[in-house]
Amino acid sequence: MADRTFLSWPFFEDRHRALAAELERWARDTLKKIDHSDTDATCRNLVAQLGEAGWTRHSGAMQGEHLDVRTLCLIRETLARHDGLADFAFAMQGLGTGAISLFGSPAQQAEWLPLTRSGKAIAAFALTEPQSGSDVANSTMTAVLDGDSYVLNGEKTWISNGGIADVYTLFARTGEGPGAKGLSAFVVPADLSGFEVVERLETLAPHPLATLRFTDCRIPRSALLGEPGAGFKIAMSVLDVFRSTVAAAALGFARRALDEAMVRVTQRHVQGAPLADLQMVQGHVADMALDVDASALLVYRAAWAKDNGAARITREAAMAKLFSTDQAQKVIDRAVQLHGGDGVRKGQKVEELYRDIRALRIYEGASDVQRIVIARQTISAFQKES
Repeated sequence: MADRTFLSWPFFEDRHRALAAELERWARDTLKKIDHSDTDATCRNLVAQLGEAGWTRHSGAMQGEHLDVRTLCLIRETLARHDGLADFAFAMQGLGTGAISLFGSPAQQAEWLPLTRSGKAIAAFALTEPQSGSDVANSTMTAVLDGDSYVLNGEKTWISNGGIADVYTLFARTGEGPGAKGLSAFVVPADLSGFEVVERLETLAPHPLATLRFTDCRIPRSALLGEPGAGFKIAMSVLDVFRSTVAAAALGFARRALDEAMVRVTQRHVQGAPLADLQMVQGHVADMALDVDASALLVYRAAWAKDNGAARITREAAMAKLFSTDQAQKVIDRAVQLHGGDGVRKGQKVEELYRDIRALRIYEGASDVQRIVIARQTISAFQKES
């Protein structure tokens, strides 16, 4: 059983502790029965089950509500600890509609959020392009205004839920200015004429991923999210919220790896004594426990700050994501090592975690990009105070 003492930290309210306990019971009873043989079908099934149980209602916020980032982080951490694909399914409902929650009109929210929050529609976030990953300002996909419609042309790639989503938050160049100033955001349904999935992408840990192409796709002017040219601001605001939740998922993976390692070292005997008696093993356990607690502090500091009114948590979220994802990789690697040959054996939980964690150090801002973000934020804050 994973450590739960962190829930007594002052970052949380009683409602968070109650939610964590309820979700833990649900995940323990439900997720062990999930069939992973067909990734697309499994994701559809998980979104439906998360919706039926009421968990995806936390993924979006209607007019007058707000996204509670601590709740999002607690849900992702718990789901990731039990099942990586369940975490993915929940996370994409939030990321895919985050811009609608934060910037959508009442009509846009009323059309899509009841469907995604109930698990009856699957959402996706279409930002990355073949030539522009972390360099969002270099996006080249276009949305040209033509009367009462925008006409979309271009490609997006590495799009999570690509091919199974019902709605995409899409970013395209509308030309109000150069670079970041000329991007806009749109709510795009998947049943458009001229929209196609041109490639499904296979990765270490199976997820629905695809390259998408838009050829003369017409969407109504009302599909625009916020103001023309506000796309970069919208994208960064959404990532500001959900980057902390990526760190929370990494924390969940790390907690599970530590649990698995503890079972191994206390039950496995070498020369008549448990592995846990060996000082070198104890050193590994100490490092793993330290990394888990330090990650949790960074994750929930960022979430608490956002929930308590911080306009932006760019620095805090970047720190949480960088540290938690990088350290989770190390925690899981140690757990694999402590399992010996069983650690790389297909079907072992630590082997699954080893594959699950790697992508988190890349998506929603790679580790080196987070270092740049942290450095710039730190230098800027120093210069303002000087």
